[in-house]
Amino acid sequence: MMTVVEARSVARRLLADELPRRWAHTQGVAARARDLAPILGDRSELIEAAAFLHDIGYSSVVRSTGFHPLDGARYLRDVLGADSMICQLVAHHTGALIEADERGIDRLALEFPLPDQSLLEALTYCDLTAAADGCQVDVEERLEEILNRYPREHVVHRSIVRSRPALRSAVQNVQRRLCA
Repeated sequence: MMTVVEARSVARRLLADELPRRWAHTQGVAARARDLAPILGDRSELIEAAAFLHDIGYSSVVRSTGFHPLDGARYLRDVLGADSMICQLVAHHTGALIEADERGIDRLALEFPLPDQSLLEALTYCDLTAAADGCQVDVEERLEEILNRYPREHVVHRSIVRSRPALRSAVQNVQRRLCA
């Protein structure tokens, strides 16, 4: 498995200079992942590594289809030979299956099987509780920020509208586990 140090290095190389705001967000997502260590146990490093890697598909080095979860997962698999679970988490993070449907990409789950639901919820929680600048944020505020960034007819806007109930549920499930 790719270590957290390796994942951070990859993400920094791909995002820090080209996309500094995306890098700030990524660091915030990884910080949220570290906060989940008490409920993730021996899987906490996997989620922290995936948190660092979840948005590498935005990098011009990685981008090929324009769908960042798929581009990132393919790069991890094909170029870096990353562990299949990290690839699956990156491919499916934060409602990616719905966005794939909106984009007409019908083979995402065939190419990258769905990961364990609790792990996917953990990564989604981390992504949706880190603002664009990396600061901790409420899920509703984060969803509104994403929706406001894209016009209503944009694929990302449509995808977030469709996936919002499931995204909220994922965050709530993790919050319940943290409070238990």
